[in-house]
Amino acid sequence: MIGLRRRRPTPEDHRVVHLVAAACLDYPSAELLTRLPAFRAALDEQGDSAGAQDLLPMLTHLGGDDLESLQRTYVDTFDLSRKHALYLSYWTDGDTRRRGEVLGRFKTAYRSSGAVVDTHGELPDYLPMVLEFAARVDADAGCALLQEYRASLELLRIALQEKQSAYAGAVVAVCATLPGESPHDRAAVMEMVGLTGPHPTETVGLEPYDPRLLPLQPVPSAATSGGRP
Repeated sequence: MIGLRRRRPTPEDHRVVHLVAAACLDYPSAELLTRLPAFRAALDEQGDSAGAQDLLPMLTHLGGDDLESLQRTYVDTFDLSRKHALYLSYWTDGDTRRRGEVLGRFKTAYRSSGAVVDTHGELPDYLPMVLEFAARVDADAGCALLQEYRASLELLRIALQEKQSAYAGAVVAVCATLPGESPHDRAAVMEMVGLTGPHPTETVGLEPYDPRLLPLQPVPSAATSGGRP
């Protein structure tokens, strides 16, 4: 019997997962709660597509509590702990001087794709913004940015899993849409980006040897969307 070779997924195939993950990782609102049934239906249509099933527990979490409680949990998770920063370049550049240049590259990527991005006061490397950019504007450019900052995503995933946060599922889903398997621990993340020596020393407010200062190897042709510090 001759079997059909399965088509390799493309960035376009991940638009739904990226759009739902963007909404789930943003600050909870009444509008978000009204959209949960539509998100679930959209994910059901994706079947076993990468990341789709990983998002379902996140939707259950959001639909199982009142808005005020969800907002408190969100603030406790993301705003009161820098261990769960949603800003991709914060993990790689911390509060160093070079971060300003990195943020400028995110803005340039948005403009290069013809996007008019309203940041609503967020930084351009804000993960929900990058995901929405990948889902709505330029899938190739958005996925290139996510891959370029793969180590940031994996470190965020590990930190949320250690906290046993429901939000971990949303980051797991995003990582599942990127090439290759996720590293098992922080040491494996460092190995993934080729880091074996000491970390950069220019920390401007962060402790030396913080894993968020991992130097990433640039990925060709990156494009972007942005953030919330």
